Amino acid sequence: MTTEISNNRWGSDRLWNRIAMASGIFAFMICVLLIANYIQLKKSDPVNMTVVTRLVDKLRDNPADSLLRSDIRTLDLLSRKAYFTSQWQIRIGGYLLLAAVALMIISIQIVDYRRKINPVLSESGEDETMLHRKKARTWIVSGGAIILLIAFIFAVLSSNNLSGDFIKMSKGTAPDNTATEVSATPETAIPKPDTISGKSTPPIKADSSATAFVKVTANDNYPNFRGNGGTGLASKKNIPVSWDGVTGQKQLWKTAIPLPGYNSPVIWGDKVFVTGASKEKQEIYCIDRNSGKILWTTVIGTGNKTATIKDETGYSAPTAVTDGSNVYAIFPTGDIAAVDMNGNKVWERDLGLPKNYYGHSSSLMLYKENILVQFDQTTAPKLLALSAKTGKTAWSTDRQVKVSWSSPIVVNTGKRAEVILVAEPFVASYNPANGQELWKIECISGEVGPSLAYSNGIVFSVNDYSKLSAIKLGQQPTILWENNDFLSDIPSPVANDKYLFLATSYGTVVCYDALSGQKYWEHDFSNNIFSSPILAEGKVYLLDRTGVMHIFKAEKEFSLVGEPKLGESSACTPAFTNGRIYLRGDKNLYCFGE
Repeated sequence: MTTEISNNRWGSDRLWNRIAMASGIFAFMICVLLIANYIQLKKSDPVNMTVVTRLVDKLRDNPADSLLRSDIRTLDLLSRKAYFTSQWQIRIGGYLLLAAVALMIISIQIVDYRRKINPVLSESGEDETMLHRKKARTWIVSGGAIILLIAFIFAVLSSNNLSGDFIKMSKGTAPDNTATEVSATPETAIPKPDTISGKSTPPIKADSSATAFVKVTANDNYPNFRGNGGTGLASKKNIPVSWDGVTGQKQLWKTAIPLPGYNSPVIWGDKVFVTGASKEKQEIYCIDRNSGKILWTTVIGTGNKTATIKDETGYSAPTAVTDGSNVYAIFPTGDIAAVDMNGNKVWERDLGLPKNYYGHSSSLMLYKENILVQFDQTTAPKLLALSAKTGKTAWSTDRQVKVSWSSPIVVNTGKRAEVILVAEPFVASYNPANGQELWKIECISGEVGPSLAYSNGIVFSVNDYSKLSAIKLGQQPTILWENNDFLSDIPSPVANDKYLFLATSYGTVVCYDALSGQKYWEHDFSNNIFSSPILAEGKVYLLDRTGVMHIFKAEKEFSLVGEPKLGESSACTPAFTNGRIYLRGDKNLYCFGE
């Protein structure tokens, strides 16, 4: 009987020992592959970034070379595929490794358990092979744990290496830290900053954009970045589709702005506001909307803080906001202030130097009596609401995100008002009255520059080397569809009830079905694009880096309306009033209209 039990036990143990051995060998092979993958990545990256960098350098010297631009775009698409494939391989390899190790441990535990309840004893009363097996197991487990740890470290290094290289690539920086502006800035103006300030076939539905939630109803104001609620929709009429900044055709005025800035104009009544700054000085400018004359200039803060701010981003990237009583402006130094309509300083605060390696670029928004500040930085990111009257903190909500350069949007979903923000890894919504988090969904990665788009209950987020996501709002928001063929690191998308329009910084514009994600068309323009598209009167207005405004119909098929020229380069998103468009170039502010 003892012999029979022993044989049965041995047969069962042999099966589990074989399973443990097979899973151990499989885990070892996965470990070797992960280590080999890291070594291969260090030897040669999957996208040959050196080639792309050289082509970009050539394109900078020959911006009209359409064939060269096409080659760069092809390599860019190939690099995306290589990136996502490599990330998938590392992720799947990690899952398989964990599964194999788990199976091996379970098998060994089963053998141990069976041996304890049914041991084979020698005459001395001890398991004959127990000591030997214990020693062998100790060596196997120790060696396996070391190999597993090494494989895990190399997998993390491989993933970080890929992410780091591709993020640098998306900003136009080679892996060896040699700067090359592939697509320079966010909307504000370059590498990864914000998206600068300011459809729709009228009338705009209550939930298809966001009413600005300031003291503005049916008027001709343009109080914040990217129009209605910051969503890229401009409910203005009779916007011109032709002008020429060189000959002066339809140019009502042109005004030189003393200090540079990548922010966009905001408008209330007969006054237009922009900001400008240098390392030494930060200023708010008020321009007469009819004549273009600078009415007053107000200096904000000291402007001499020790801030690490890239030239491509500049010292005045965020767009201001106005409620008709004051204009509110923030600078990358953390200085924020309210100035009344006559240029008198109402209040001023120092929020502290933002820990942001490109410089703070998020534009301001207003909700009722509070100013909303997306203060995402490397430490203690948060969403702030400051009293418009006093500048005191009304509420502050901590955010579990990484640094970003996007700007908030404020929307009316039909049921409630929401302020929605995007930064790795979440698109998150908050109650603008008290800062309470309403929902969040994990769907984005990387250094996020583009702001969100919103229409018809759907939020759209995008970032380069991440993905484009459509989020359907409701009791529990869900991902409606995703795509990673065309992505943006600078321009923000824009949408109406039917279509989503996405511009890439290298000059390609894509039209998707907003509900299904089906791509209707793509069109390649000949220059980089840092400005964000704006929908107005059923047309999309999209300014490229050279100052050419590409105007096309917001329709299922691409139809170009016009391509008027500014006459100087620009990275800023336009602003609108009825019958007029306001464009900020690198040096001047322009107004075109009848």
